[in-house]
Order: sequence, then structure tokens, then C-alpha cells
Amino acid sequence: MTKRLDGTVALVTGASSGIGEATARALAEHGAAVAIAARREDRLVTLAAEIAQEGGRALVIPCDITDQRQAERLVTRTVRELGRLDTVVNNAGVMLLGPIAGGSLDDWNLMLDVNVRGALYVSHAALPHLLTAAESAPRHVADLVNVSSMSGRQAHAGSALYNLTKFGIGAFSESLRQEVTQRHVRISLIEPGDVATELFSHNTPEIQQAVREVVGNVESLQADDVADAIVYIVTRHRRVAINEILVRPTEQVV
Repeated sequence: MTKRLDGTVALVTGASSGIGEATARALAEHGAAVAIAARREDRLVTLAAEIAQEGGRALVIPCDITDQRQAERLVTRTVRELGRLDTVVNNAGVMLLGPIAGGSLDDWNLMLDVNVRGALYVSHAALPHLLTAAESAPRHVADLVNVSSMSGRQAHAGSALYNLTKFGIGAFSESLRQEVTQRHVRISLIEPGDVATELFSHNTPEIQQAVREVVGNVESLQADDVADAIVYIVTRHRRVAINEILVRPTEQVV
């Protein structure tokens, strides 16, 4: 049976866990050959083997996207070994919360490097290939999906730098959308609320408790929920650009 993404190639960053892992699985299930990138090679190898068991194809590329040259080599190797590039999912990210006063500059720089610079490096390297893919079969359209957050819509005390990175990716995405829509490269922004992944666990126990007290009893999304939204975008065969899909803990708005 022909699948909707047969003959296409996808690249997913931050694929060693959470949303990235779930998205790589979902894209492979729909027929895409998937390049999976992250720093934790052992997890990528396990994921690739599991995708292969389901009849899919995954290329493992250990990579630190905060290094511009590694990000460029990631894209180059994907195209060289898988033949083209139709879909990019910029998912890699970190969230380290805390007040601005006395905040850790190391944490701030890490978020800027991963959440912003990493996504920009991958996007810059991938765009020529996406533009080429959009001109040819099988889909005559290409997709760049940036995984952001509801924190890119509303700022809160204690998350200033995380907010900054996500607001920034939103602005970048909208500007890029306006530039390439007429060339049939769709730029989409996914903005989940709370998702049950490792992301939040990298904060100190004190910060985690403080956030829980403020947020209260919120229903969390699962990584598969967000992956479903990404697959919805990518498998649509229309050439019209999709501005964005907001994915909240208690509802999905399309």
C-alpha cells in the first residue's frame, strides 16, 4: 500500500527522546525515510533499529546543532545518503527556568545556542534543498516545522530566557513563511503547552515544585499528540502554507 510520504526524506533534530523521537516514528510510519539527529547516539541507534523493525528507514546522525559546521554536515549527509530533503522538523530544545536576577548566564547561553542558533543553522543549511524538493515529485511541496511552545505567546516570571527564545523562533518562522510561501515551502510553528517529556526534568527540584504550585493541576500532552500535529501538517498535499497549529494541554486548535 502506498503511504503519503513514500519517496520523501525527513530530518528531525532532538530525536533521542520526547517529541523528536515520537515525530521520527510517526513520519517513518507514513513512508518517509528519516534522518534522526541528537547528541545521544546510543538512543538514536535504538530508535533506528525499532523503526527498521516496523519496515521503515532511519539514518542515525549524532550531531550537536549548536556547532554551525556540525549542523551543516547534518543536512549535507542527510541529502547525500538519503537522496533529497523534503521535511525538516526543528525540535531540539532546552528549558532551564529561573529568575533573571542572579540567573545563570551559562543556562541562558545554552538556551540561546540550542533553541535559537541551532534551529537557525539547520534551517539555513536545509532551505536550498527544501526549495528544490518543492519543485519536484512526489509532493511538489516541502515543509519546515519549528517546534516552539505556548511560552512563545505569553511570558511569565521565571522563564524570561526561555520565553525569549520561543518568541524569537515565532518571529523567524513568520518572516520566513512570507519569503518562501510562493515557492511552495510551508513554514509551520507548533506551540504545545505542557508535554510529558524530559524537558522540564532538567530544572532543579525547587524550580519544578515552584512551577507546579503556579500552574496547578494541568493535563499534560503526550509526545505522540504533538507528533500527530506535525504529521497532520506534513501529510497535507495542498501547496497553501499553514501558518501554525497551536497545541494546548486541554485542546487542539487547527
